Amino acid sequence: MHILLIHQAFASLDEPGGTRHHELARYLASQGHRVTIITSPISYLTGKARSKKIHWCEKQTDGDLITILRVYTYPSLHRSFAFRMVSFLSFMFSSFIIGLGVKNVDLVWGTSPPIFQGLTAWLLARIEHIPLLFEVRDLWPAFAVAVGVLKNPLLIKLSELLETFLYRHGDLVVVNSPGFIQYIKSRGAIRVELVPNGTDTNMFTPEVDGESFKRLHDLDAKFVVLYAGAHGLSNDLGIILQAARRLMPRKDIIFVFLGDGKDKPALQTQVARDGLGNILFLPPIPKVEMPSALAAADACIAILKPVEMYKTTYPNKVFDYMAAGKPVILAIDGVIREVIENANAGIPVHPGDPEALSQAVLQLADDPELAHRMGCQARVYVEKNFDRSILAAKLMELMLEMVA
Repeated sequence: MHILLIHQAFASLDEPGGTRHHELARYLASQGHRVTIITSPISYLTGKARSKKIHWCEKQTDGDLITILRVYTYPSLHRSFAFRMVSFLSFMFSSFIIGLGVKNVDLVWGTSPPIFQGLTAWLLARIEHIPLLFEVRDLWPAFAVAVGVLKNPLLIKLSELLETFLYRHGDLVVVNSPGFIQYIKSRGAIRVELVPNGTDTNMFTPEVDGESFKRLHDLDAKFVVLYAGAHGLSNDLGIILQAARRLMPRKDIIFVFLGDGKDKPALQTQVARDGLGNILFLPPIPKVEMPSALAAADACIAILKPVEMYKTTYPNKVFDYMAAGKPVILAIDGVIREVIENANAGIPVHPGDPEALSQAVLQLADDPELAHRMGCQARVYVEKNFDRSILAAKLMELMLEMVA
């Protein structure tokens, strides 16, 4: 089976960012299937080009069965919403042109967001008369409207029409969170399957040594509270700054922000202005280096704005935290809270509440045995329910069924 994946935000394991699709592609290749990925040369996390010059199309391979085609994309991803739209549309156009040249494809795999690349995937599938698997990783444009990023009524209407069109015309719609299923069915999807976010439990294990990471960043003798991921509007990282301010008297506790995003410069400015010496910002690192970073943490934070729509999400970082055997301080309500509570894998707090967040940090810092027990329970639960190889096998079976 030859699968064509259209994914502007694709990141390989040697890059920072979400690597779900690279891990899934590697599993498919290990089972003898070919995967061609059309993606952008612009990092979706940092907004920066991966090389100094952006070519019309760059080709690289990962083994014999995975081909990655990086096609021209307008580079100003993080400048403003308008420039972001130009970036999305430029990728939609260039990925379609390059996709026409990929031969002997059995199935097109589209993924959203950005939702516009879903139109590329649909067009290529229909031109070649082959099945379209449309994957929904976030409810766009609903999330953008909920946080106030998308306000123009005409753009909202057009985006919703495109969303509904793709849900109805995908031969199969795959979601990564159970919270999305009812929403998508209500908008006309005929068949919806859940292949949830998960983690590579072989990559992230409690046995990884984090001492070198701690020494490198002068974290010895500290209780390390780690946030790893995007620094954007939805992530509500200002709440962590407020919690850190409350914990300034505790010299043994430090908050580490690992990653990048549009809001990072403003957060750094605020930390410097307020003299928050218990916060350390670190640049993003490739996924292959993340196990040592998580191993250096004593607790990990997952946080989103207190927006009703975010109750539907399964943030991928939570499963990496759990696989690494770390207790999760979860400032997100909804379906992911059910996971943490069922596993007894951390301390859920209400989103937008810095006092509750600071108290959760104190509880774990003052009770190492509790933190260790919750981390162990997290690991056991994620091995049983969210191992990436098991989830990838399910995805492969769905694809084979579609092709057959």
